[in-house]
Amino acid sequence: MAAALINEGVADCGGTRWFDLADSQTGAVRRIFLWRPPGEAPQAGWPALWLLDGNAVIGTAVDIMRAQAFWPSGTNVGWGALVAVGYPTDDAYDTFRRSWDLGPPPGRTYPPFKEGGPDVRTGGGAEMARFILEDVRQFLTDYVVLDMTRQSLFGHSFGGLFALWLMLTRPGAFRTWIAASPAITWEDGFLLDHLKRFDPEGRKLLVHLSAGEWEGDELAPFQRGRADSSDRLAQKKQTQTVAAARDMARHLSDRGLLAMFEVYSGETHMSVLPVAVNRAVHCAFAIDPVIAQS
Repeated sequence: MAAALINEGVADCGGTRWFDLADSQTGAVRRIFLWRPPGEAPQAGWPALWLLDGNAVIGTAVDIMRAQAFWPSGTNVGWGALVAVGYPTDDAYDTFRRSWDLGPPPGRTYPPFKEGGPDVRTGGGAEMARFILEDVRQFLTDYVVLDMTRQSLFGHSFGGLFALWLMLTRPGAFRTWIAASPAITWEDGFLLDHLKRFDPEGRKLLVHLSAGEWEGDELAPFQRGRADSSDRLAQKKQTQTVAAARDMARHLSDRGLLAMFEVYSGETHMSVLPVAVNRAVHCAFAIDPVIAQS
């Protein structure tokens, strides 16, 4: 059974098309954004950058491509397609649904986001992975020719966790993996158990991990001296976003992958997003595959 097209339209960002697809197995409807470069596709098809949290990032990614890919000698960015996975909403996020979709299994149950709301569940990552790798890829064959040897996946925060989990369990799904501010320590750091069993099967994967400067042990200047400062510091000690991402890059390098870690100066967990999307574009479409690292 194929995913069913429920609705479609054009987004207000550079001619991006969107498609609301019903999952072939569950019927859950997600929105797929597609931006194609101008001109004819290369013989092998377009390289593609897939982005999670599509509603929040597709506009930024399209603007980056339109501003940089036309001048490759000055940016090192070539043309490629953008595919973003989100939800049929005008909001940047559907926090309830992304908790399920981007939370790798087995998952847990948490209190409602709002009083009287449904419990929040994680653990639907396998369902999301199947939707992306089977339903969406099959659906897009009618709209764009993709080079399946040059596919990249970007995720931020929970999306970064999902990307790393998928890489550790299905390393052949994408060639390049970009995880910004990944929630590596989420749910007692179960991801590290996958890392212990990880076998890249000889693949020379590219992995780029990153975090904002103010995701380490210190608060951003504007966060200091506030009523919630102590709580924020305690949360930082628990999540260890910078240290966990740096350690993950080191472990993956030890496994033979081209893995690197980068800190974005002056950025917090949320302000880092457009900077990280820009880096994802460079990772996915670099003409000369040299990536800044620190």
